[in-house]
Amino acid sequence: MQFLTNTHIDFIGNRKAALIFSGLLILAGIASLILRGGPNYGIDFLGGTSMELHFEKDVAIEDVRSAVREAGFESAEIKSFGGPREILIRVEEQEAQSEISAPIQESISQRLPDNPYIVQLVEKVGPKIGAELRTAAFFAILIALFFILLYVSWRFEFIFAVGAIVALFHDIIITLGVFSFLGLEITLAIIAAFLTIVGYSLNDTIVVFDRIRENLKVLRREKYDSIINISINQSLSRTIMTSVTTLIVVMVLYFFGGEVINSFAFALIVGVLIGTYSSVFIASPILVEWEKRRELKKGRPMAKRA
Repeated sequence: MQFLTNTHIDFIGNRKAALIFSGLLILAGIASLILRGGPNYGIDFLGGTSMELHFEKDVAIEDVRSAVREAGFESAEIKSFGGPREILIRVEEQEAQSEISAPIQESISQRLPDNPYIVQLVEKVGPKIGAELRTAAFFAILIALFFILLYVSWRFEFIFAVGAIVALFHDIIITLGVFSFLGLEITLAIIAAFLTIVGYSLNDTIVVFDRIRENLKVLRREKYDSIINISINQSLSRTIMTSVTTLIVVMVLYFFGGEVINSFAFALIVGVLIGTYSSVFIASPILVEWEKRRELKKGRPMAKRA
C-alpha cells in the first residue's frame, strides 16, 4: 500500500544536520555512560539472586518492597509479572552474600500474614558467571555485525556493508545511551532486544539499498546523490508503514505486557525509531560521501552515472 507518493524530500541535502543530531545523541549517551561508570548491569551480568513468589490473593508491590527492606535488602528490585499475585524479587550480588530466601520469606510472612504464598523459583547467578555472560553478550553482538558485514558485501558492495554496519552501531550506541541516561538496567533480555534492533534496522536498510541498486541501473543520467535521494523517497511509504505497525505492537507490549517485559519493549521502541531514522539519514548518506570522495580523488565532481 502506498500512502506517500511522489515525495521529493531532500534527505541527502539535510545529511549534515542529521549527522550533527546523531553526533549529539551519541555524545550525550557516552557522557552518561562515563558519568555512571558504565552501563547499569542487572544481576544477569553482576551476579545475584532472584525469587518468584505466587500469592494466594492480590498483593501490592509496595507491601512486598517494605518487607524486603525490613529483611535488610535495601536495593532489591521487586516487580509483578503475569498478574497482581505474581512477584519477582531480585537482589544483587553485593547484598546477597548469604542466603536471602529465608529472611525475605520470614519478613514477608510477618508483614502479610493474611496472604500466604508459595516460592515458585529461586535462582542464583555468581559473579564469575555474570562476567562470562557479559563477555558472551558482547561477542554475540560483534559476531552478528561481522556476518552482516559479509552478507551485505556479498549481496551489494563493500561500501553498502560499511553504511549498514555504521547505522547499526549508531542504533545500538544511542539505545544504550538512552538506557544509561534513564538509569535502566541492562539484562539478558535487553541484549536480546539489541539483537532484535539490529535485525529490524538491517531489514529496513536493505529495502532502501535494494531500491538504490535498481535505480543505479535505471537512472543512469542522474547524479549519484540524486539517485540516492530518489530511492529513499520511493521507499518512504514502505519504511513508515513498517515502522508504524511495528511500533503499535511494541507499544502494546510496553503498556500492557507487565513490568517484566517493560524494559525489553522500551528498548524496541527506541530501536525502531532510531533504526528507521538511521536507514534514511545514516546508511544512505554514507554512500554519497564515499562516492563524493572517490570522485574527488579522480579530480572531478560527482558525476552522472554513465
